[in-house]
Amino acid sequence: MGLAFLLWMSLSPLLRAATPDYLEEIAPILERRCVVCHGCYDAPCQLKLNTWEGLVRGANPDRIYDVTRLLAAPLTRLEDAEGAGAWREKGFHPVLGDTRDSSLMLQLLKLKQLHPLPAGPRLPDGFDLRLNRDQSCPAPGDFDDYADEHPLWGMPYGLPALPAQEQQALLSWLEAGAPGRAKSWPVAPYSAAIADWEAFLNQPSNKARLMSRYIYEHLFTASLHFDAVGRGDAAPTFFRLVRSNTPPGQPVVAIASRRPYDPPGTERVYYRLIPLQDAGLAKTRLPYALNPRRLQRWQQLFLAPDYSVDRLPGYDPESAANPFVTFEALPVSSRYRFMLDEAGFTIRGFIKSPVCRGQVALNVINDYFWVFFVDPELLQAEGEARFLAEQRDKLRLPAESSAGLLNWLRYAEKEADYLDAKRHAVERFARRVPPSLDYLWDGDGDNSNASLTVFRHFDSATVVRGLLGEKPQTAWLIGYPTLERIHYLLVAGFDVYGNVGHQLSSRIYMDFLRMESEFNFLTLLPRSAREAVRDHWYRDAGEHVRDYLSHIKGYLFDRKLLYNGDSAIEFSSSAPLPELYDMLRQHFADLQPAGARPKDSSAPPGVVRTLVRLQSLQGAGLALLPEISLIRVDGDDGQRWYFTLLRNSAHSNVSELFHEQDRRLPEEDSLLLATGVLGAYPNQFLRVEAGDVEDFVERLARVDSERAYRKMLDRYGIRRTAGDFWEYSDKLLLDYQRIQPLEAGILDYSRLENR
Repeated sequence: MGLAFLLWMSLSPLLRAATPDYLEEIAPILERRCVVCHGCYDAPCQLKLNTWEGLVRGANPDRIYDVTRLLAAPLTRLEDAEGAGAWREKGFHPVLGDTRDSSLMLQLLKLKQLHPLPAGPRLPDGFDLRLNRDQSCPAPGDFDDYADEHPLWGMPYGLPALPAQEQQALLSWLEAGAPGRAKSWPVAPYSAAIADWEAFLNQPSNKARLMSRYIYEHLFTASLHFDAVGRGDAAPTFFRLVRSNTPPGQPVVAIASRRPYDPPGTERVYYRLIPLQDAGLAKTRLPYALNPRRLQRWQQLFLAPDYSVDRLPGYDPESAANPFVTFEALPVSSRYRFMLDEAGFTIRGFIKSPVCRGQVALNVINDYFWVFFVDPELLQAEGEARFLAEQRDKLRLPAESSAGLLNWLRYAEKEADYLDAKRHAVERFARRVPPSLDYLWDGDGDNSNASLTVFRHFDSATVVRGLLGEKPQTAWLIGYPTLERIHYLLVAGFDVYGNVGHQLSSRIYMDFLRMESEFNFLTLLPRSAREAVRDHWYRDAGEHVRDYLSHIKGYLFDRKLLYNGDSAIEFSSSAPLPELYDMLRQHFADLQPAGARPKDSSAPPGVVRTLVRLQSLQGAGLALLPEISLIRVDGDDGQRWYFTLLRNSAHSNVSELFHEQDRRLPEEDSLLLATGVLGAYPNQFLRVEAGDVEDFVERLARVDSERAYRKMLDRYGIRRTAGDFWEYSDKLLLDYQRIQPLEAGILDYSRLENR
């Protein structure tokens, strides 16, 4: 007994000192509990916890989203500095620390332990959950004052405390000095694929180099993967395409630049593939497959055609921001088909991209609309290359990071000139080939990117392949020049660190592109119906538009539109727009991908039919509902089915910059039910037993006051204060990854309501 006791005494310090491993134990906790708020540009205090580098970097009180910024802000992306010392010089303070007293994260976790959330369904008003709230970013030496002033503001902020085992693991790790290292992603299984793709993208000819630059400037935000992934499969390993100073076969030395077309600072650029190093976020996940079929397709589009590139374009700001100048030598049809092949990715680019918080960027679009694309064969028939060459100077984009508020006027003038030229070109072509459904790209018979549905959720949005619902608020018909400009305006050329002039001029120019796309679509309607539909889409906007650069936007409100001739489509009703929507659903019926439609759910048919009844609700009462509600239906046998209920907010028009609430039309709000998880920023979690779905739908339909809504939540809601909140959250993430492995990622909880 004595020897055993002595042995235990000698080993106990070692046992007590065993520190949880960062990669195996700590990182998964951070991903499930902390990255739900700290994972993107809008992370509080710029504290990104989805990578080891973000932990080391620490926190900074400066806002990335600042609509009053007069000068472009310094870049603080994770690739813009290396090592703790470099980040301290950029104004970041540590959150880990070497001791208990200096570890800000440890102190915030203990503060939550000492002061858990108050009892009750709602958080007290002292919790400020507004997105634009004043930030509290205490440095380690300021923590005592912070704790005295805000004792309930421990971490996780505004959410339940961590489960005891996870809390203890984090505390033990932090007390031990927070040892850790960056995750090493296994690339050996993909070494052959990486070698093949890097060889393809770094061929020496001018033709190949221009192709590779075009591909990079369109895919620099992509989550690239080599695996074929189906429902139930594990998520693939994702990669990024970067510019590097070093060729294939050598370690990658990535070139960090503000934009993908900024000067690289080297004579020869190499395009390299590196693994994505962070925990995947739903709001930034943009999956794009690289496979032998894709390589063959790009070879066919860019290298097989007979053309020459005598001189490679440079990177001077004036021309580099204009793809119609930079890539003029590449065949127009090849560029357009490259984008059409993954049109959903292209549109998602401006929806996601760096816009983690994008009301000003996204209030340029309606809450619910369909998107179609001009058939590329029409471009070839009309000599689009010649037309674009003539118009290329008029297609320049406002891309300067520190643009003045009036600087965009010259771009607006050029847009008006371009539209005038386009109107004449459309008139000439349409006289020979009147508008019909043949104008629309049919996906070459098998590509479900031919039609898209876009949902806006105030300051975020979602893109789905196919046509969801029946009555979109508007519809777009996009041709190559518009699709290219959308990408270069709001993805390649958008700078989240830019000044107010840059951000507003980008938004205003997107206004032009939306209008152009909507009016392309109107050419499909009978000539006599176009003005009425246009005026309905832009109610109360006419006078405002005339006051607001009437010489630029007024073209939309004269009697010309883009085409004054007849449509070749035969209409039989007095309501041609709904009739056209019906035609389009039938026209694209064979290209509708399974997944998001209610009928695609594996839930019992009775459950689906009952939930679908929610789509018949309309009116001002819907304004009480959140924009994104995730519904989990639990079966008797342990099965779980997920649905997303979207509230589509109606507006009289979306052609003005601010005061969106003044243009709301809540009596026209509608609901749409989708299968699975849509949106990256849920507002409310709901849990319903399969046998209670009828009661749930009836309660939701009767919501006519805040009190009624809260009573519904008392029965079916998983509020941010719920004792089983984290259990619900964990199952949601696991199921999301199982049923939607390519798109699935960590959801952002910063928009969860407190009701």
